[in-house]
Amino acid sequence: MTRKVGGRISGRRPFDARRVGASLRRIERELEGSQPPVVTLIAEAERDPYKVLISTILSARTKDEVTAESSARLFAVAPTAAELARLPPSRIEKLIFPVGFYRTKAKNVRKTAQALLADFDGVVPDTIAELVKLPGVGRKTANLVLTEGFQKPAICVDTHVHRISNLWGFIETEQPEQSEMVLREKLPRRYWIDYNKNLVSFGQQICTPTSPWCSRCPLNDWCPRIGVGRTR
Repeated sequence: MTRKVGGRISGRRPFDARRVGASLRRIERELEGSQPPVVTLIAEAERDPYKVLISTILSARTKDEVTAESSARLFAVAPTAAELARLPPSRIEKLIFPVGFYRTKAKNVRKTAQALLADFDGVVPDTIAELVKLPGVGRKTANLVLTEGFQKPAICVDTHVHRISNLWGFIETEQPEQSEMVLREKLPRRYWIDYNKNLVSFGQQICTPTSPWCSRCPLNDWCPRIGVGRTR
């Protein structure tokens, strides 16, 4: 029987950078052959930063299958920023429905396309400082566009990355925004590009927010399970 001591399982130390690296390799082996997050799928299929950017905006608070279908409908009509900028918001709404907050996102992706044309000659910029100037783009989206659209090292922190990094004891943060900055300091740069992709899939399939599947987790013998309650 395991025993919790100070918020973690007795005898199991919080992860350091070396243990994180070994854990990522275990996770990759465990998830081999499974479907990656939707933005990764779009990036691998299209190799187009514009489509990565727009699909990332659409994906917020939306299930992957809905994002995939909505993105496909939108890109069939507007495969470039120039074509998206010309669409009326009402048409975009119909194409992307039922993504979460579809009316707001329809306005934002159109404004983003217009800004790309006006400020960047229709080309998606490849720095966080420039990406966050676009409507509807925050640091999380900007980091994901860099890793998936450009294969540049960046750290995209969503709820899975924030939660699991703290569960491991690798970081101790309250908010995802804090987690990004701490991970930039602690996580070796060679892991940056794949960190989000691996932890999102891991968090969706095994280390779920509610009642994680610890019994079939490849890290079951290591994980201190900090803050974890009921498990399966």
